[in-house]
Amino acid sequence: MPVPSLSSKQAFITGLKDGLPIGLGYISVSFTFGMMAVTRGLPAWSAILISFTNLTSAGQFAGLDTIAAGGPFVEIALVQLVINLRYALMSLSWSQKLPSDFKFWQRFVIAFGDTDEIFAVSARRHDTGLPLTFFYMLGLMALPILCWTGGTVGGAFASAVLPAAVRSALGLAIYGMFIAIVVPPAREDKAVRTVALAAVALSCALHFLPGLRRLSSGFAIIICGVAASALGAACFPTADTAAPDEEVLL
Repeated sequence: MPVPSLSSKQAFITGLKDGLPIGLGYISVSFTFGMMAVTRGLPAWSAILISFTNLTSAGQFAGLDTIAAGGPFVEIALVQLVINLRYALMSLSWSQKLPSDFKFWQRFVIAFGDTDEIFAVSARRHDTGLPLTFFYMLGLMALPILCWTGGTVGGAFASAVLPAAVRSALGLAIYGMFIAIVVPPAREDKAVRTVALAAVALSCALHFLPGLRRLSSGFAIIICGVAASALGAACFPTADTAAPDEEVLL
């Protein structure tokens, strides 16, 4: 049965509806980022600009730690490369899902909104046979971008009025979010559990062992991420089920 085509306006509104839950979920985390950034010495405009131009929670929090510690630009760049490398794989997958008539500048615009949640929703839509039009993708990205930036605005200015005890409590929100992301799949998948525990153990070693604790937070993140990922790849390789002469597309 052919899928009915939507007008540009209808596609954009559909994207807005699909992106609304994502945007609402972003507010609390970006609020915490804005508050922590200002608390650690960044001006409010800087925190807001970071959120508007990056859209990466893990990357921004890791970068904030490195900036606050006075880390060099090379360290910041390497931290972002390791943490955000997954977006390159998502973009490769997107390149197979987007219609071939997408212009280069349209792909460039959509790549700006490549986040885990936006990618997951768009991939789900594609897998159900619905088209990923340019205006749908714009609608899907709009509210997450606005909410991520708006939450940072709220957090940046709230840090000036909230008492220290409340700021400290809200600072735990990001850790709660990461725990909520990791624990459910770790309980069901031995590979995820092994990689997560290895990263935790190595992070504790780098933090508490004499000599190693002098390592900056940025390089500690790089070492933990690369080492734990390498361990997972070595212990739990993915079997290649494709035929030897079959072309594999991401």
